[in-house]
Amino acid sequence: MERINERLEKLLIKIREKSFRENRGLGNEVGFHVFDYDPEDELVVRDGIKQIKSKATSQELQIQEFDLFEVMLEILGGKGFLQKTFQMEKKKGTEKIIDPIRRTLRFNQSDDKIINYIKERINYNSIVFLTGIGKAWPIIRSHSILNALHLAIEDVPVIMFFPGTYDGQRLVLFNEFQDDNYYRAFKIVGR
Repeated sequence: MERINERLEKLLIKIREKSFRENRGLGNEVGFHVFDYDPEDELVVRDGIKQIKSKATSQELQIQEFDLFEVMLEILGGKGFLQKTFQMEKKKGTEKIIDPIRRTLRFNQSDDKIINYIKERINYNSIVFLTGIGKAWPIIRSHSILNALHLAIEDVPVIMFFPGTYDGQRLVLFNEFQDDNYYRAFKIVGR
């Protein structure tokens, strides 16, 4: 646990850097970053995010956190689809609700509900934290979100908190499930 706390402290130091907030030094790449961690450290990371946000606020840094699972629930609830989903899951099982939810959220389409939700709420002087990756899986896939956000957001640094391993090309959720390759994000703090 000491190691993950050290990494979270290094993350705070990194986001305080003016060049990080301005997306400089990235060879004209969009500032997308992955903070990967062992899945068993999930609760420590959640607490660490709260602490980072609190410290950042006191230093006048703006952090916007988007918990993808909570965003998904809010969108589904707003469309009146959440209760229907619960009923369908009870009748047909969890596997049978994944595709209908994805279609409702319009994943990987021009009117992707998750991407539009984030895009409409971003303050362009902030740092975006994407959390809830593990909670939203398998409905929301991390590489899909990063690819779609890459096209929608350019001027804001984004950090995805990933419960698994990212080696600069492969995302392995929970250190078990390999997602499609994703190579545009930078690993923000090494292990």
